[in-house]
Amino acid sequence: MPSVTIADIARQAGVGTATVDRVLNRRPGVNAETVQRVMQVVADLGAPPMPGRPRRGANVRFAFVLPAESTPFFELVERQIAQAAGDFRHQHITEVTHRIDAGDPAAFAAGLAEVGDCEGIALLAPDLPPVKLAINELVRAGVHVVTLFSDVAGSMRAAFVGADNRAAGRTAGLLLGRMAAAGSGRDTLLLSSQATRLSAEIERRIGFAQVLEERSSGLRLQRTPDLPSDDDGARAALRGYLRDGIDAGRVAGIYNVGSGSLGVAAALGDAGLAVGAIAHDFTDAHRSLLASDALSYVLHQDIHYCVLTAARVLRALCENVRGALNVVQPRIEILTAENLH
Repeated sequence: MPSVTIADIARQAGVGTATVDRVLNRRPGVNAETVQRVMQVVADLGAPPMPGRPRRGANVRFAFVLPAESTPFFELVERQIAQAAGDFRHQHITEVTHRIDAGDPAAFAAGLAEVGDCEGIALLAPDLPPVKLAINELVRAGVHVVTLFSDVAGSMRAAFVGADNRAAGRTAGLLLGRMAAAGSGRDTLLLSSQATRLSAEIERRIGFAQVLEERSSGLRLQRTPDLPSDDDGARAALRGYLRDGIDAGRVAGIYNVGSGSLGVAAALGDAGLAVGAIAHDFTDAHRSLLASDALSYVLHQDIHYCVLTAARVLRALCENVRGALNVVQPRIEILTAENLH
């Protein structure tokens, strides 16, 4: 074969193109058995590979890994991945989606380590040490990893694809701060979320607190107890807190950084509170809440764009494209009842 490519070798050896590249360039991170198998394929093909990137027509296999928890956002992301199948086929990409239980960090990391037979992984995962270690092991084995919507900073992932979550939290604080009427006696803004290790939600909390401290010194930030992720549980927990844990008459608005927005809105209604409320991601439930004025704003990022961008970055990494990591992150859209789409 006078024109053997890296993709030819990878396909016959049953490994990713990145692994072949590491072996041929004698870089560390590939076990001895895999090195031997790759070099045997090179010998069997009878010629050294052509220099440069693999053929653009070569098929690649990417995995999208999401938490198994059933939330409107995770379900929306999975639907967007499925709807992008036509775009992926056009780019010679085969995608598979894995849902792994994120309740146990060690089990999640073990499940992530078992995601094999792919050249790249787009990952939405909790930011925890076992997950970082699992990402690093995948990268050392030649698998490209990008984080999606929520980053795992400090790991060896190649890039993060998603909106600036701290800026999103600051935007929510700015909007609610402006809505709070001066002299009304309502001087408390509530921040609600679930017990989470997703860095996206943690960054939103930080941004929200920052902007209130900087711009709205007359308002008081109050964290609610961690709410359950399901709507019924969130409703019951927040209703109890509004009844027994705080003077509801001082509440000027609420920012819900995670799931359970239907329950949050219902609890506000149960307490007779018609105040500003902000949530994230344009789900069907949020469309209804906006239309009924139960939500004031929804902060949204283009999920379809992020899914396609993650795949594009992984493809470019596999092909050693210069500038593969130059990612244009999505803007934060502010949706209201007047600009639904």
